[in-house]
Amino acid sequence: MRKILSIVFLLAGAFWAGAELTVYPALEGAKLRDSFTVEVRQGQGEWLKVPVYEVMVDNTKERKHFVEKSSMAFFDFSGTAEIRVTSRARDIHEAKVRPVSYAITPAVEGNTLTFSIDRPRLMSVEVNGEIFDNLQLFANPIDRNRPANIKKFTKNKNNIYFGPGYHKLDTLVIGSGKTVYIDGAAVVDGVLEITDAENVRLCGRGLVYPHRKMGIQVRNSKDIKIDGLFTTQCAVGGSRGVEISNVKVMSYYGWGDGFNIFASSDVHYDGVFARTSDDCTTVYATRKGYTGGCTDILTENAVLWADVAHPFMIGLHGNSQNPDTISNVVYRNIDVLDMQEFQVDYQGVFAIITGDNNTVRDVTFDNIRVENFRRGKLFDIRIAYNKKYCTAPGGCIENITFKDVTYNGDRSEMSLIIGYDDVRKVKGVLFDNLVINGEKIFDKMPGKPGWYKTSDMMNLYIGEHVEDVVFK
Repeated sequence: MRKILSIVFLLAGAFWAGAELTVYPALEGAKLRDSFTVEVRQGQGEWLKVPVYEVMVDNTKERKHFVEKSSMAFFDFSGTAEIRVTSRARDIHEAKVRPVSYAITPAVEGNTLTFSIDRPRLMSVEVNGEIFDNLQLFANPIDRNRPANIKKFTKNKNNIYFGPGYHKLDTLVIGSGKTVYIDGAAVVDGVLEITDAENVRLCGRGLVYPHRKMGIQVRNSKDIKIDGLFTTQCAVGGSRGVEISNVKVMSYYGWGDGFNIFASSDVHYDGVFARTSDDCTTVYATRKGYTGGCTDILTENAVLWADVAHPFMIGLHGNSQNPDTISNVVYRNIDVLDMQEFQVDYQGVFAIITGDNNTVRDVTFDNIRVENFRRGKLFDIRIAYNKKYCTAPGGCIENITFKDVTYNGDRSEMSLIIGYDDVRKVKGVLFDNLVINGEKIFDKMPGKPGWYKTSDMMNLYIGEHVEDVVFK
């Protein structure tokens, strides 16, 4: 078994106190990619080479889907880390590190760029505007879940350990009371499924990467914690008390949603990344054999990139015979890097589209930063009857708040807020400090002609059966 390369900088002169850096060795036989070389160090220490893995992403061109090869690398650290990235695929004329909100401006010398970070970051490194053959770079916190004694850990029958190497399996069903740890130099080519279980821990730094399949599923379970892994998709259905932190998902195939929620409650995502070939995040009610509504859902400190469909999608699926309610959903401190969708019915960075007699109420988007996306609309709030997926129109949409939302870009098509009839209404939409390209949008904003609606100032159509839309 290979040892993890770990360098710990103790108090030394005026430089570092208690900083740590962990770089995991590459898995022999894994698909690596040579578009970039990645190195990291602390202080004036040795540069450590970080393995760069090949991953796939979805590129929609001329309304057709093409699979593109991309790059992904990761390491763990505390304190401050200096990163050096060398572009091997193309000469550097322009380089950027996103999200823009990180305010990272790399220094460029030749075909090498360097920059420093002082906290965990979920980044895209892009050369000459290339967003497919880019580098997804994940600077993780130090893994505190790693067993101190692997031999002792594996002697416990309730523990499962995937050590360095390649692990091929179909589906592993994880039962109650189990702890599964996946080493940072391990790849699990298969599905990990937590079904009808409680008190389960799934953690580590490894890859759960089954091709064209959902890597991690939580089904009809409670008291579940998932931390630190990289996978294709991570869904929660019929469950409660689920905590998912520092999980990264990337998909490239059809219907490759990132973080799905079906008929669940008390679900918390923290510090997650999604680059997906369908919706990044969803909150649905009755669907795929799960029954009921959703409540108490929190997603925070995330980075979202929808190569197809929506970064945020709420409400479409439910039970028209026994209507469901989706309520108390919060999204907080999130960067949206991109979105591209040609189908008008499925556009929208912020999409709340009810069907199947669902009611959606008490949803808050707080401190969301949207960068310039390729194609779509910013807001899509509708009560609709999508006969492809639903057997009835949606019910009400009530009490929706957008607080401290910013969009910087020029590609948003017309946003929509539309009800259905006198009973199925959209009621109570608050835009609090909405900023578009640096301009605050509010009812008494300077420069707004008196005969204009405030919505005219942001290319938003407010249709019939809509009440109490406020801009402040």
